[in-house]
Amino acid sequence: MIDEAPAHRLEIDPRGVARVTLARAEKHNAFDAATITGLTDAFSALAASPTVRVIILQADGPSFSAGADLDWMREQAEYDASRNLGDARKLAKLMRVLNTLPKPTIARVQGPAYGGGVGLVACCDIAIATNHAVFSLTEVKLGLIPSVISPYVIAAIGPRAARRLFLTAERIDAAEAHRLGLVHEVVPTIEIDSRIEELLNFLLSNGPEAMAAAKDLVFTVTDRPVDDALVEETARRIAYRRASAEGKEGVDAFLAKRKPSWRGQS
Repeated sequence: MIDEAPAHRLEIDPRGVARVTLARAEKHNAFDAATITGLTDAFSALAASPTVRVIILQADGPSFSAGADLDWMREQAEYDASRNLGDARKLAKLMRVLNTLPKPTIARVQGPAYGGGVGLVACCDIAIATNHAVFSLTEVKLGLIPSVISPYVIAAIGPRAARRLFLTAERIDAAEAHRLGLVHEVVPTIEIDSRIEELLNFLLSNGPEAMAAAKDLVFTVTDRPVDDALVEETARRIAYRRASAEGKEGVDAFLAKRKPSWRGQS
């Protein structure tokens, strides 16, 4: 199934793997208002789809994403504060929707990612980059700040590294992005698709509801003290999973040495 839009393509294969492709190669996949709205709607629909299991965010051409489109930025410079706030809220919503999708997300980073493009990478659960990828938080070069992407970039690389990169706007290569935690792996360009396929095999073997719950668990537990409330919350969550239909099916399948039902879906 293919759904075409001006700034992106959406393809869903029989396994339930959705590929969202940034399709403005001539603009280095920079985004404008229409792109932001289209991506937000696409990710929201994928989140609600009962057949989609995993989402891959990828891009056409040599660049992953150059961040904000220059023509769009020129328009924004003429907007008043109220209209600028409205546009900023739309971009913030896109990042939040991507970050909190209840399904595994993989960023396939084949080339440069700048500004908001770095935010897209940071919002994905897994980020695989080629050794040709470079990254830069370029906002301060324009007298701006990486504001709406900051929660996700800081969560990925930590506040100390963020302070440096937010201030210098320097470019870092894929190896440095890996060292900082922005991407999980760096592979040769020729190997990126086979590596993503390996990851898909792992993800498609797992309970869909359990993966959504595990992702939400990370959000719930991060930066919280291990107090009585957190201990009780974690106990409640595993008890619920054990009693769920998916949890029972998974344990029964393991004990019976058979594949669970979700592995038979195609």
